[in-house]
Amino acid sequence: MNYIVFQQKMRSFPVFSIREIEKQFPRFDTRRLVEWQEKGYIQKLRNCYYYFTDQTIDQQFLYYIANQLYRPSYVSLESALARYGFIPEGVFETISCTTLKSQRFETPAGTGTFVYHHLKRAMFFGYRLVSWKEYHYALAEPEKAIIDYLYLHPEAKTTDDIEARRWNIFSIKEQIDTKKLAVYEKYIGSTALSRRLSVLKEMLDVKS
Repeated sequence: MNYIVFQQKMRSFPVFSIREIEKQFPRFDTRRLVEWQEKGYIQKLRNCYYYFTDQTIDQQFLYYIANQLYRPSYVSLESALARYGFIPEGVFETISCTTLKSQRFETPAGTGTFVYHHLKRAMFFGYRLVSWKEYHYALAEPEKAIIDYLYLHPEAKTTDDIEARRWNIFSIKEQIDTKKLAVYEKYIGSTALSRRLSVLKEMLDVKS
């Protein structure tokens, strides 16, 4: 297999799997992947997933990778909260929600760690598809990022708990749709989640 031919065929995939390679090249010899890694042409992310090393690694590419490595999933929790400016800290992992079991993948330097938290299927909603080049990735809406975090962090139950996390109340108030938040809360129907949300709602009122 000639690398130039391979690159021309697979260039349309920012992240490509062995399955996608075999669709393009049915008799592909996977030993070529090892050879091309050694030459620095491609980089392995995890079993069966690769990308071309001349790909620019930025936040949107990391979000795209996150969607591809473990499906179904969407970027949420601290990654989405930071994206919307709801928390001040940089997040050094790409964190997602999935209906599959919780998982963590360590990848080579440059792409970092991808973390996935399990949500029951009924909670798998409230994300949007964000355009990136001619592709897209799934990202939690602002309201759902907050709900996902509070749902999966039962320890965040008081004003002090939320203040300790340095949430930007002003930014949250500016960006969230309180009616949508209420609809999502009612649909989920979790008393524990509603208690945690009530604390946040009080803080939003105080800061108004």
